Amino acid sequence: MPAEAKVDELWLFGYGSLIWKPPPHFDRRIPGWVTGYVRRFWQSEDHRGTPEAPGRVVTLISRSYWEQLTDHHDSAPERVWGVAYRIIPERVAEVKDYLDIREINGYTIHYTPFYPAPSIDDNTNDPLTALPGKLPIQTLVYIGTPDNEQFVGPQDPQKLAEHIYRSEGPSGLNRDYLWGLEKALDELSPESGDEHVTDLSNRVRAVAAAAAAEGKGEVVVSQTDRKNQILRAQSPVSVSLDGSSSSLEHQHEHHHHHQHHEFQKVSSINEQEETEKAS
Repeated sequence: MPAEAKVDELWLFGYGSLIWKPPPHFDRRIPGWVTGYVRRFWQSEDHRGTPEAPGRVVTLISRSYWEQLTDHHDSAPERVWGVAYRIIPERVAEVKDYLDIREINGYTIHYTPFYPAPSIDDNTNDPLTALPGKLPIQTLVYIGTPDNEQFVGPQDPQKLAEHIYRSEGPSGLNRDYLWGLEKALDELSPESGDEHVTDLSNRVRAVAAAAAAEGKGEVVVSQTDRKNQILRAQSPVSVSLDGSSSSLEHQHEHHHHHQHHEFQKVSSINEQEETEKAS
């Protein structure tokens, strides 16, 4: 729903990697959903692939348009879950410039109402989830519409999963983006899963397992797991009184076992590690 909306403050809706890789200079982060759209891996980009064989990332499709298409995933939730970020007013112009660069590859600006999850109470003591006085929240969202050159449209789910499995670019494996989105959605709410994302994730896992079993591919290890393996190799070893040994990094990992997706505000654009296209 493109519009030239003028708002007193900027709220940004993230439905892809913005869920777990937030923008700079935000002071509120609220989980919830938008309606009237369908989320699909129908946008191509070369940060998770190459210019000759681009990877796949998510975009939103108007539900009324999607209903006219033949999609092998023929159902979609009424709610597209994600996260709304309130940008610090003094930083709005700076963040808009940053987002225009981050979303330059086929994405355009739109505005849509955002509905906070029922678990978010405006009486909360946590300022990070404090709600504005007027609901729903009017949010800015970047969408790759069907008329942009990177839009690929409906694809056979198995072929799409195989393409995601094979794709890798400057920002890493395409499957890491897919699995990162699946994990981030599952952590928002018991109701925030997306069948399209889950089915693709399961198909890619099956492709990876089959490739490993046939000796045609390595056992899939995510970027996070690779980093942990490196840390384990470099970590000092401690010896307990019973003679057993373990790395200090492993002890630290066990201690923080339940901590996922820590959202840290950054003080400048230079501190933002990756772009939305690089997620």
